[in-house]
Amino acid sequence: MKICFLDLTTFQYSLSDKYSHKLRGAETILINLSENLKKLGHDVYVFNNCKEDISTKSNKWFNINNIPGNLSFDIAITNSDIRLLNKVLAKKKYVISYSLQSLEKFIRKGQLLSYLKHRPTVMLLGKYHKKKRSKLLTIFGEKIIDISIDDLFLNTKLHDNIDNNLAIFTSRPDRNLNLLIDIWKNYIYPLNNNYKLMVTPSHNIIQNSNILFRKMQNQSDLIKDLLKSRLVLLPGHKAELFCLAAEEARELSIPIVTLGIGSLSERVEHGKTGLIANNNKQFAEYTLELFKNDELWTNIKNNLKEIRGSKNWLKCTKSFLKAVNESI
Repeated sequence: MKICFLDLTTFQYSLSDKYSHKLRGAETILINLSENLKKLGHDVYVFNNCKEDISTKSNKWFNINNIPGNLSFDIAITNSDIRLLNKVLAKKKYVISYSLQSLEKFIRKGQLLSYLKHRPTVMLLGKYHKKKRSKLLTIFGEKIIDISIDDLFLNTKLHDNIDNNLAIFTSRPDRNLNLLIDIWKNYIYPLNNNYKLMVTPSHNIIQNSNILFRKMQNQSDLIKDLLKSRLVLLPGHKAELFCLAAEEARELSIPIVTLGIGSLSERVEHGKTGLIANNNKQFAEYTLELFKNDELWTNIKNNLKEIRGSKNWLKCTKSFLKAVNESI
């Protein structure tokens, strides 16, 4: 099949930025889906705001402002913005949604006319996403798609050189980092000042309390920080529709403590791959327990090792194609 992806971001990126920290989940998903669709023999084009066009036998990336007229595809897939479907002709059209956008905001963002014109099937990221998204915005069809993480995580060799006093938060600061810091300062650090929390850099000023900033560089540096951590602490957020940070921790076999907000209740299986707390105090109690209780921590870590590698982008892409074929 001849397939195209359409994306328009405020920053420039291309295939060469695959492991860059500047990419968010949406761009990572686009790169991995496009790469694996090519592996499966499909003719794949990407139109985004890449700095330079790439036109080779294996890679076709073009600046979205330079699309020739009347380009035709079997399938067109847009990242979030349905208006981009105006730029190409396609037999079947899809939009991958990354938000819980209300109908009012959908209209205000200028999406409605394009939605009615193109009638795209909406690709959702999980059960939480499906439950929370307005049914009026999926009237032309909806599918939940499988998501994986970069092969770099799957191919990383695990080691036991762990700092048993270190926990880490690897999601974006706006994903309830302030809530986590409050829990840490009020309920965890006062009970044991040997424990450390490494967090994603934030503009907020944080008092010491053994809270450390990690450097935002590339995926390899992120993996190094994760592998030396005993725990991953992710409260979750109502806007978190999948949480790649949780999936990355799972693949590296690191137990997670969460409040289960948003999609985190889907990403973590209580007692098996991590612990889901009902409130802030219990979150702190679970964190302290996993710091102290080697048997519980080892059991969860072993559970994570057993399922390591069970999901990859090639499998997810085959599942994606199945969802596409079912909706055609």
